[in-house]
Amino acid sequence: MTFEPALTAGPALAAVVSNSLWFPLLVGGVTMGEAFGIAAEDRTMSASVHTASVLAIVLISAIGATSVMLRNRQERALADAQLVSEVAQRILLRSIPERIGPVRAAVHYAAAAAHARIGGDLYEVVQTRYGVRAVIGDVRGKGLAAVETAAAILGAFREAAHQEPALDKVAAWLADSLGRALHENGGEHEGSDEEFVTLVLVGVRPDAVVEIVNCGHPAPLLLRKGTPVRFLDPPANVPPLGVLEPEDVEPPILRLTLMEEDRLLLYTDGVIEARNSWGVFYPLAERVPDCASADAPAEVLDRLHEDVRRHVGHQLGDDAAMLLLQYAPVPTPGTALAVRSVVHPRAVHDQTTPQGHAD
Repeated sequence: MTFEPALTAGPALAAVVSNSLWFPLLVGGVTMGEAFGIAAEDRTMSASVHTASVLAIVLISAIGATSVMLRNRQERALADAQLVSEVAQRILLRSIPERIGPVRAAVHYAAAAAHARIGGDLYEVVQTRYGVRAVIGDVRGKGLAAVETAAAILGAFREAAHQEPALDKVAAWLADSLGRALHENGGEHEGSDEEFVTLVLVGVRPDAVVEIVNCGHPAPLLLRKGTPVRFLDPPANVPPLGVLEPEDVEPPILRLTLMEEDRLLLYTDGVIEARNSWGVFYPLAERVPDCASADAPAEVLDRLHEDVRRHVGHQLGDDAAMLLLQYAPVPTPGTALAVRSVVHPRAVHDQTTPQGHAD
């Protein structure tokens, strides 16, 4: 019995544990020296076994070095792809400030594609002269076609939100832009003719009234202290954008007066359609109150995402985006002075000048 053939495991393991191209070759050279040493001591081993062992060591060392080279090349390509993905995400899905006007905002996005940062879900929040406006949507399908469609929708929203005073007209603007985008990309991507986008538009007006337009998307959740979680269902069901002709897109507007600290949770179907091993969907309305106990909107979404992952037990199989808007207006100096004048009129009178004008 001889252990010389077992020496081939050395260069094979060296290619696994190291990213250095020369490490398998170095281990192979040391192993070959050990093989000749064993052959010199063991006079009973046949020449054929020794020759086969040496050839196997040479071959495995060369294969190990080649595999290390290919693995390093793939890791560099993956790193470049992740860098491009991060740059594309910063351009397409821009970071949202913690406060936008009277609204505190936070977003959490997880792409389903492995090693990807962007997918078919979209979101945006902007400050306009009509108030704070936000959108969240989901493009049918995945891959490059979905990213291009999401880019077209976001570009149109960033323009229409500032130009259109009515929120339903913003939806019609997005439908028109989507139609042009699908027509331009129809010859490049298979299935572009059947693409559509579900989305929710939200507008928080300066008078504390929120307007919601829903085009085939899951209804937002209203989180109000002291009351049960409430789905803000649209007054009438409207199909997603891309199903009707742009001129036929006339979605109804749901209006609601906001109270301070009210929260609106917008999300995509990747959250509510996340299923565990028993096939049970994630009960968002039941689980969100526990997660909403946090003060910061970003912390609420972090807790919610972790809760969804615990429910599923593994990485989500679909893109999942969540956007949380909290109505938290900041009192203006004029408002604060008016409040003080009502509560402490004498104190305000003491600060007046002899001419009777306030400082």
